[in-house]
Amino acid sequence: MAISTTPWGHDWPPATSREAEEKNWGYWQNRINRASLVMLTEEGIIEAQDAATIARAQVAAEHRLSQPGVEPISDIMPLEKILIEECGPKATLIHTGRSRQDIFATLNQARLRLSFLDFAQALNELRNELLSIAKEHTETWMPAYTNGVQAMPITLGFYLWAFLDSFTRDFDRIQSAWTRVNKSALGSAVLANSSWPLSRERLADLLGFDAPITNALDSSQVSMFDIPLEAAGVASNVAVRITTLMQDLAQQYSQTRPWLLLDSSAAYGSSAMPQKRNPGIVNKTRAKAGDVIGAAQTAFIRAHNLQLGMYDNKESVSEDNAAVFVQGVHMLQLARWAFQMLKVSPERALEELDNDWTCTMALAETLQHVHAVPFRVGHNFARDIVTVARRTGYLPKTFPYEQAQAIYRQVTEQFGWDGGDLPLTEEQFRETLSAEYVVRTRVGLGSPAPESVREGLLACEQRLQSDQQWLAEKRAHLDACDKRLDALFLALMK
Repeated sequence: MAISTTPWGHDWPPATSREAEEKNWGYWQNRINRASLVMLTEEGIIEAQDAATIARAQVAAEHRLSQPGVEPISDIMPLEKILIEECGPKATLIHTGRSRQDIFATLNQARLRLSFLDFAQALNELRNELLSIAKEHTETWMPAYTNGVQAMPITLGFYLWAFLDSFTRDFDRIQSAWTRVNKSALGSAVLANSSWPLSRERLADLLGFDAPITNALDSSQVSMFDIPLEAAGVASNVAVRITTLMQDLAQQYSQTRPWLLLDSSAAYGSSAMPQKRNPGIVNKTRAKAGDVIGAAQTAFIRAHNLQLGMYDNKESVSEDNAAVFVQGVHMLQLARWAFQMLKVSPERALEELDNDWTCTMALAETLQHVHAVPFRVGHNFARDIVTVARRTGYLPKTFPYEQAQAIYRQVTEQFGWDGGDLPLTEEQFRETLSAEYVVRTRVGLGSPAPESVREGLLACEQRLQSDQQWLAEKRAHLDACDKRLDALFLALMK
């Protein structure tokens, strides 16, 4: 699908993928008819001769509905009318033991599961892009922020590793939700089954579902509340973190000399100010994430406060939930493109660190860890250095060593602690205040030290490969079920 970098204008894709666009309401109605006919014949509810007649009528109906200019169907009755025209009232045997209720629930669930897989695929593609960048930047020093100001030096690889682990948890949620998303309502009729001994298990199997939802009332009525909303919640959860990523990129553009930039093709100029290079794709991705969250909330609002059996929440599965995942896939594609356009300046990122006192905590840590200086003594010493430096304009590389020694003496006197002179040489003092020293000396599980990050990214890579395999297996299973159903259905006509 085409992606525009300008944040205005309507370019909402019609579906999460070309496959999802083609497998519309009418497609699934035909698949349900095929599965129903196969199962009814296998169970002896429809005789083989009648099944062959109805199967030929179903093929003819599919051909008629696929002709150019024919309006796509959005109800079961127009399809039934065509079947009757093709082979008479015997065609209605295909409707044995079922209703609009279980049909609608099943085809909506089939559409939801494909959109869900498309979303998972787009998430994996973004994870792969972030992983590639992170592996290149395990020693690109950068500031991390808390409360909007510099807090600690880290690396770009460490920063992206955090989001990769976060997106891995999202895939955990996808895999967990899949066990509920990929279940079928077909065969439960209106809401309490029928007098016909249908095999709901076989219907689910023929359509690629893992199993039927057991309770008939749950399958076509109650499950239409919680399962789609659970899936929508996964997408909106991802969207929240996408807005954080985009906001961090956007924040760079407020600086006169950013260290994270986008390729010029991902920006657009101002109509009045020639100097402007607006980060269009960042703004658009952030807005698209808002659309995902908004669409999910629409589905929640539409489903709440209903008595059982109303249509509102079922419509939210096919319309509002589709919006969640169509917008969600678009959002993830935009985010991936933004990171493909990313340009990193390690020198400028280091300069950003050197222009502030972000490494000061290491000064107190080193005094305690190496020289047994009490924590509060070292902390106050480091704090007082920063206070003086910000008043006088000194930076870590220019702060007078002699003044540091004097401050240390003052602090030790205040605490009544006789620790002698500052136990750091000038060279050690400067080194302790360097970003590389601070990052390399971080220890413990999950630290930003380069070796720790490389180990973490290797785990991310292995998990991503596993998740991609899981996704490929799910798609392959659905494809195999499609082929098997077609073979069984066509065999009815022989």
